[in-house]
Amino acid sequence: MKSDTITWKQLANIKFALKKHPSYGEINFPIVNSDLKKLANKKIVVKGFIVPIDNKTYAISKNVFASCFFCGKAGPETIMGIKFAKATPKLKTDLYVTLEGTFRYNENDADDWIYHIENAVIVKSN
Repeated sequence: MKSDTITWKQLANIKFALKKHPSYGEINFPIVNSDLKKLANKKIVVKGFIVPIDNKTYAISKNVFASCFFCGKAGPETIMGIKFAKATPKLKTDLYVTLEGTFRYNENDADDWIYHIENAVIVKSN
């Protein structure tokens, strides 16, 4: 099965709407565009930089760690959570990789990433 390549430009095409959250009050929730919604649960390829979340979890980012979402230099649409297909490999911060996996998005859980790549496999790394 052929995988679709998702670009960070496509992921940046997102809107936000203020909604009430039971714990956080009024916050912005993402509204994922219809083109990305069509890719839900389908095989995708995405390229970016590895960013450690903790000592067991990684994300893939449009930007290197020093300019990533956590540092206030970018929005939450510039990062994707990663669930590897097999055991999580030991990866270096800012390693540039190409991942292939299943795309998932989240519009409702304020404590989760907007975008995810699941059953991920590294197909190329520099």
